[in-house]
Amino acid sequence: MTVYFIGAGPGAADLITVRGARTLAAAPVCLYAGSLVPRELLDECPEGTRLVDTSRLNLDEIIAECVRAHEAGLDVARLHSGDPSIFSAVAEQMRRLDAHGIPYEVVPGVPAFAAAAASLKRELTVPTVGQTVILTRIAQQATPMPPGEDLATLGRSGALLVLHLATRYVDRVVDELLPHYGAECPVAVVAMASRPDELILRGTLADIAGQVKEAGLVRTAVIVVGRTLGAEQFRDSHLYSPERDRHVC
Repeated sequence: MTVYFIGAGPGAADLITVRGARTLAAAPVCLYAGSLVPRELLDECPEGTRLVDTSRLNLDEIIAECVRAHEAGLDVARLHSGDPSIFSAVAEQMRRLDAHGIPYEVVPGVPAFAAAAASLKRELTVPTVGQTVILTRIAQQATPMPPGEDLATLGRSGALLVLHLATRYVDRVVDELLPHYGAECPVAVVAMASRPDELILRGTLADIAGQVKEAGLVRTAVIVVGRTLGAEQFRDSHLYSPERDRHVC
């Protein structure tokens, strides 16, 4: 028996990986985040699969479901939105499964920031403009940020920032980043990336807060801040340069 943590992708049901879909199609138990995972994905489950919506379950209750399946010798598909490697609360589940001696594997998925970049039709790393992407969030009452990971500190790098779970606090985002990026720095907000109700806002640090409030965005969105969003005049990469010696390994 194995628990499979599966990245369900950013929202569009067809953005799950082939491996993820195959694993889901063979699992007799499926635990899924009902508030985020598209219901169409559950159609991949075999007939008779035990479906458990974890959106209203606490950690103890989720692990209890895994223990029950383990005792019955049944594989579990644990569907998470996006990719399990970031902001997924998978680490605490793995720790509990380790304590119970329950084996697990991870099937990666398409993360929200990648879907947002695709919707924006932008490469987030552009030669000579920006080669670093920081994935982060901001401190909230329930979960504080570790020391040194506040926006004011991260902003000093000038790197492209992708902020998850931050649209509710867009004024704070703007206030903390303005001194480092400037009012004219390009910003984009992508809500419900890859879904039929996707919404894209484009602007600068000077006007993005007003756009977010007017659109009423409070969740399920990423904020992207950085110069590469507006890069047009930049040097071609060395990768495909005609000057590159392709006979050298």
